[in-house]
Amino acid sequence: MSYCKQEGKDRVIFVTEEDQDGPSKVSLPEDDEQPAGLIQPDGEINWACPCLGGMATGPCGVEFREAFTCFHYSSADPKGSDCLEPFRQMSECMSNYPNVYGNKEEKGEMPTEETEKSSDTQQSKEVEAKA
Repeated sequence: MSYCKQEGKDRVIFVTEEDQDGPSKVSLPEDDEQPAGLIQPDGEINWACPCLGGMATGPCGVEFREAFTCFHYSSADPKGSDCLEPFRQMSECMSNYPNVYGNKEEKGEMPTEETEKSSDTQQSKEVEAKA
């Protein structure tokens, strides 16, 4: 005969061999808590969503929230085209904190004139060597 006992917050269910032979008849209660998402059921922005990665609370949190709110509620076509100023302010703020938000130039994502020239020179030398 199967039975169940409560141990603190846990429920321990013991089953017999006969119970295991067929499909399970045990039903667990549904979890009442919905997973946290970016947009709450009422349409509001969930600033505590882990998907934002702390952007809403960082040194440029105010600017980020203003820009994101503008984009979320934008009815312009294309969406967000009326939010250029808040995004510009956010970008300016982020450029003041490269240690927090990163710097593209340090990561080598944006080539400088000097690296472009050296790359062109190297390509020219390779073409000459093959000829």
